Parts: sequence; C-alpha cells; structure tokens
Amino acid sequence: MDTTKTAAPAAPEADADAPEDKPATPGTAAAAPAADLGAEQAGTTGHAEETDETDETDEADADAEDVPERSTGAGAAASALVAAGLGLVALSGSWVSRVAAERQTLIGQIESVSATTAKEKIAALYGDAWHMTALVNGVLSTLALLLAVLVLAAPAFGAPGRVHPAWVRSVSWAAVALGLLGVLLFGLMYFDLLFPLPTAAQ
Repeated sequence: MDTTKTAAPAAPEADADAPEDKPATPGTAAAAPAADLGAEQAGTTGHAEETDETDETDEADADAEDVPERSTGAGAAASALVAAGLGLVALSGSWVSRVAAERQTLIGQIESVSATTAKEKIAALYGDAWHMTALVNGVLSTLALLLAVLVLAAPAFGAPGRVHPAWVRSVSWAAVALGLLGVLLFGLMYFDLLFPLPTAAQ
C-alpha cells in the first residue's frame, strides 16, 4: 500500500494586509501643494514689504544724519541787526550821548564861574561835554562790536554742523566793522588826539 502523501498545492500568496490602491480624489492632491505655495508666497510678500519699509526708514535716518543741522537763526539774526544798529547810531550820534553832553555842559557852566584861567573855562564849557559824547558813543560802539563777535562765534560753541545764514554773517561782519571804527574814532576823540581842545591866546 502506497502510503506516500502527495503535497497539497500551495495556495497563492496573497497580501491580505496590503492596502488597496484607491484612486486619488480629484483636486485633493493638487489642492494641498497649491495652498502651501500660496502661504509661502504670502509670507515672502509680507517679509519683503517689511524689509522695504525697514530699508526706507534706515535710508531716511541716514539722510537726516548726513544733512547738517541748521538753526532757525531768529536770535542770531536779531542780535546781528541790533549790533549793526548800535554801530550806526554810535557813529551818527545817539540821543543818550546828546543828553549826557548837554548835562555836562550845564555842569561846566557852573564850574566855569570859579575857573581862573581861559584853559580851565574852555575845558569846563566845551571839553568835558565833548569827552562825555565820545565816551557814550564809544561805549555803544564797544557793545556793537562785542555783540557782533558773539554772533559770529556762537556756532563754534553749539552743535556740530550748525551755521548761521549767509545774510546773518554778512550783517555781523558789517557790525564788527562799524564797531571797530567807532571804538577807534571815539577813543581818539576822548583822549584829544583827533580833535584837541583849542587854546586861548596868552
């Protein structure tokens, strides 16, 4: 008796656990990349806009730093005009100097009563009044000179880059010239070097 068993034919291997391929839903696979791409573009655009704004702000700050600061010049302009006005008034004769001279003349008339010589009478009646006029106008010229020099020297002690307008500097230099001329002229008059007192005949 043949006891040999015939092997059963192997069953076809089948992968039961393998997932079945399902057809992709139309539009699903393409929608996700499109959404991601749109988000990336939006982020890139927003970043680019922020970068542009930052660059513009930096450029504006750099331009502001490059441009030198300029003062409004109101105080400097007023000071320059006052200095020039004082210089002109001093050279032409001020009301203050005229009043001071008239007062000194009155004092001289009172003192001339007790004067014994002609020279003393001339000095009391005329010389003292002339000296007072030269003194007052010389003080005005000195004030004009000092004020003009302060206006010209002010930018050196202020913030770097601050300068006065051209016309303010021009008026200040004119005031310096008038002040120097007045100080020189009235100094010579006060010490009787330019117009010495007349002398009476002996």
